[in-house]
Amino acid sequence: MSSATLSLKVSNPARIPILYVILGVLVAISVVPMYFYSAKVESDNSKTLKTNEKLLQNTVTRSLADDISQHEASLRLMLANLSAAIQIASGGDIGGRHVERSELRALLENFVSSSDDIAYATLLNAQAKGITAGRIAPDAFLRRELERGFAAAREGRAYNGQALVVGSGKSARTVVLVSSPVMYGGRFLGMIGSVVDLQFLIRRLEEVSRSGLTPYVVDAQGRLVAASHANYATGQDMKNLEIVKNFVDEGSKAQLAATKDFTIQEGNESTDMLGTYSPVMALDWAVVVQKPQVEAYRAVFEMQHTARLLALLAVLASIMVSFYAARRITNPLKVLTESSRAIARGDFTKRVELRSRTEIGELADTFNIMSEELQQFVQDLQRAAEENRALFMGSIQMLAGAVDEKDPYTRGHSDRVTRYSLQIAREMGLDDEFLEILRISAQLHDVGKIGIEDHILKKPGALTPEEFEIMKTHTTKGANILRPVSQLKEMLPGIELHHEALDGRGYPYGLQGDQIPLLARVIAVADTFDALTTNRPYQRAYEPPEALRIIQGLVGKRLDPKAAAALVAVYERGEIKVRRLVRAQATPPPLLSAPQVPTASAAPPIAEPAVDNKAAAASASASPSAIDPAVHTTRF
Repeated sequence: MSSATLSLKVSNPARIPILYVILGVLVAISVVPMYFYSAKVESDNSKTLKTNEKLLQNTVTRSLADDISQHEASLRLMLANLSAAIQIASGGDIGGRHVERSELRALLENFVSSSDDIAYATLLNAQAKGITAGRIAPDAFLRRELERGFAAAREGRAYNGQALVVGSGKSARTVVLVSSPVMYGGRFLGMIGSVVDLQFLIRRLEEVSRSGLTPYVVDAQGRLVAASHANYATGQDMKNLEIVKNFVDEGSKAQLAATKDFTIQEGNESTDMLGTYSPVMALDWAVVVQKPQVEAYRAVFEMQHTARLLALLAVLASIMVSFYAARRITNPLKVLTESSRAIARGDFTKRVELRSRTEIGELADTFNIMSEELQQFVQDLQRAAEENRALFMGSIQMLAGAVDEKDPYTRGHSDRVTRYSLQIAREMGLDDEFLEILRISAQLHDVGKIGIEDHILKKPGALTPEEFEIMKTHTTKGANILRPVSQLKEMLPGIELHHEALDGRGYPYGLQGDQIPLLARVIAVADTFDALTTNRPYQRAYEPPEALRIIQGLVGKRLDPKAAAALVAVYERGEIKVRRLVRAQATPPPLLSAPQVPTASAAPPIAEPAVDNKAAAASASASPSAIDPAVHTTRF
């Protein structure tokens, strides 16, 4: 090594640590007392937060238990009133065929219709013969419960049955039998059995689950009555959970709410839980809520972290203020703070001009290097984000184009529906976030047609009812195709529900009114307008003013009033231009009994494939909506 190099190294002074001396002096008089004070405050606050979480669970379970008790008391009162009315109307005689009298049947039907929670009711005389009313048919399990209720009624006892599931699929309902004897002058006349739909309870449990709790209801044997969690099934034995086992073990002694810490074991993993149960005395049930302790006590952990951070910052501040060179520290820190704020605002061009032989000078140099790297990194991220978005939108358009190319009669349909949908949404004053979701959803609204057989999709004439039912599945097929893509989750309602109608006569689920998301309602109006103004082999294109009159006739029945009004406003300003390729085509097949000139009272062909008249008439009883000219008659 040369002497010049050695001289250069010696002349470059090392960084001077400015806090070493002051740290040693102040630790004993500032850090230690503050540590103990922080620990005491942290401990006190932790206890308070844990108590509050337990009180919250107690309040939630007590509220749910009170709701169930009120429903049960209300139902018992209704049963008592019905029993009194039956005694008066029958004169104390419902034996033999007297039980089938019209006035008794009317009383029973009025009882069922008086509450949405009553799914079924029956009046049985002493010979177990009687009448029924309701919207469900008893299966073998429910009939067994009715037999148990009748046996209890013979003994003069009311009966609360076991929770059961009736029906299957989307029509499945959790129900419970509540029965009461009918007595007259101390003489047993029969039994009133009421099957209560527990959907009201499930809705309440779902509301509670949105707060992060897992709520459910169990009976005295620990079997599940109702839950919001799909992993739990009605009738499931829940005694493997310690909180439920505690309730079952307490039996009739369980009269007050109880909160427990317990553990759930799943394979080799265990989760510490906090749970609370509140008994429902009238039914021998219990409402249970539970939450992982890491979630239940999250506020405690955050408070602890914050308290320690604040304590550390306070210690550092104390040391800095006490240090004899505070002035030399404060000015450089001010420069760094201003530069940091500039970076926080997104100005990565800011550089720190600071000369210091202390750690602050080194920090300034490091800060400048970091700023340069951040500036480059942000630019790279922005460029990559723009490229990814362009690629994403291009993929969406290619997919929609593939669908349109598959159906030669609707080429360009997706692009037009997207354009009309965005114009409607802007006219309605919807925000940019909604417009972005709408753009993709409208572009892909017919993607499910990829899964429709060509002989149906490309059929130039009328579809049979069976073919129409297959065509209708394109909405759910489209949603199922895209559902695995998490980034498209918010777009699915527009794809799956754009054929729903406000009057409930749409598909796939027959939703009504506000049950249909706004996204789907906007696309439905745009979709309808394009279908009406486009030439098809089975339908001539309407002129735009005529199509708008037709759409206005469907407002409130199928189409959303605000979206339809927005479409009219946009068209009247001249912002919508309809261009059609006029092509020679055969005379379109007759569209059932729909008039040749559509009016507001008889809807035109607007939504799905034309249905063959003879085949439709043959299957009218099986699929009434498929042949109703006011519902769906042409293909988009």
